[in-house]
Amino acid sequence: MSSLHPSAQVIRASQNTADSDILILGAGLAGLFLALKLKPRPCTVVSLGTLGKASSSAWAQGGIAAALLTEDSSEIHAADTEATGEDLVDLAIARLVTKQGPQRLEDLIALGVPFDRSPDGTLSLSLEAAHSFPRVARVSGDRAGAAIMEALALAAQSAEHIKVVEGAKTVALLQNKNGSIGGAVLKNANGLFKQVAGETVLCLGGLGGLYQVTTNPAVSRGDGLAMAYSAGALIADPEFIQFHPTAIDIGIDPAPLATEVLRGEGAKLVDRSGRPFMSDYHEKQELAPRSVVAQAVHTERINERGAFLDCREAVGKEFPNKFPTVFASCIGAGIDPREIPIPVAPAAHYHMGGIVTDTWGRTSLNGLSACGECASTGIHGANRLASNSLLEAVVFADRIAQRLSDSNINESLISEGVVHKDLPNSILTELRKNMSSDCAVVRNETGLKRLLAFIDKQRDIHGDSPALTASRLIANAALNRKECRGGHFRSDFPSQTTPRRTFVCSD
Repeated sequence: MSSLHPSAQVIRASQNTADSDILILGAGLAGLFLALKLKPRPCTVVSLGTLGKASSSAWAQGGIAAALLTEDSSEIHAADTEATGEDLVDLAIARLVTKQGPQRLEDLIALGVPFDRSPDGTLSLSLEAAHSFPRVARVSGDRAGAAIMEALALAAQSAEHIKVVEGAKTVALLQNKNGSIGGAVLKNANGLFKQVAGETVLCLGGLGGLYQVTTNPAVSRGDGLAMAYSAGALIADPEFIQFHPTAIDIGIDPAPLATEVLRGEGAKLVDRSGRPFMSDYHEKQELAPRSVVAQAVHTERINERGAFLDCREAVGKEFPNKFPTVFASCIGAGIDPREIPIPVAPAAHYHMGGIVTDTWGRTSLNGLSACGECASTGIHGANRLASNSLLEAVVFADRIAQRLSDSNINESLISEGVVHKDLPNSILTELRKNMSSDCAVVRNETGLKRLLAFIDKQRDIHGDSPALTASRLIANAALNRKECRGGHFRSDFPSQTTPRRTFVCSD
């Protein structure tokens, strides 16, 4: 093993039997759906907090996209996905995922998810940016994520084949001398402990918590990405981060979200004077791709014109019933969206890059799969189509379950993991500030080099903490991509070059 920082701790595992045949790290939508789909094969799910609540999935407002209208089709959905991803989408993956969307939606309904219905009993579908047709199934307007996770958590708690480990954080992967993954090192209130497994599945979510303004839980700092990279897994497109254009700008960390469905309902983005400004930036105005809308909101704000979401005409008095989550966030901050526009700002929201997987969720390391936001399946390209994230999670969770349900899993019981200390809070705060100033909606060489110098200095002092490792992957890839594409905007290289993906692997 290469030389380690003095703060690193090596944990070794050598035992005769595995603690779990299949270990699922993370209990968001990807993790719980996978666990339920594995029935009757036993599995262990590790949850950082209370089951069903400690994940970004529970915060998702918009819903899950699937082509259900007669005039729509999975082929059109795939084409919308490809167009939004700006020439970097794997079209075969997009077609695979969108084709399976309706069936996975039926799975969620069977699990008890109460999707909104029209008076005739059909699913009520919303239109979101860059979709050709309404195809987003939602719950109570803006409660899709919470409702889905409530249903899945309830089902998981009553499933005899699922063992849940609550209140534990994944801090390292266990790896043998051949590079195979054999479980993980976990940490709870009592300290470190090992969970040895034949197959390990990373479902640890995204990395918005690396930024000062984010819609993600603060603990979402790219831990899965960093641990997989450190173990030698192939990583793709870490520079592509989607900034949601309409986080509610009220100084709360994480920032509450004003769902994109509001713009689908007709809400307008206006400046401080009340002038709608999106026609200045794109012909589709409020329903332009998220990257365009985020850049427009950013530009209006830095030019001190301000950015606000005006829902008074589109939603008006129906706000409390149609969008209760957004309404509660606004009222809690002294803003009545029925009377005044909502102040908004771009916020780190979703990572399009991640750990490279094949069509069955395998990573480049034996014994390790990945699913959900921490994975890079090829469907999102440079810019995610709205509400495709929950869809991708359930489709690939189902495919991983199909692969593992009857497979012979080779246990890797003699292994070790390297645990790196978390950053001190003061350094983490500084890192988040620097990521937001130098590697957010708009980037340039000067800022990215400044950020990388800060990261490397902190690595010398504090070691390879997951937050520093993930941040460096993003910043270095952003520096090397000398163009504007999707969620990556370089002010010093405003045009596009030949489409290419970024791939990186540790030595």
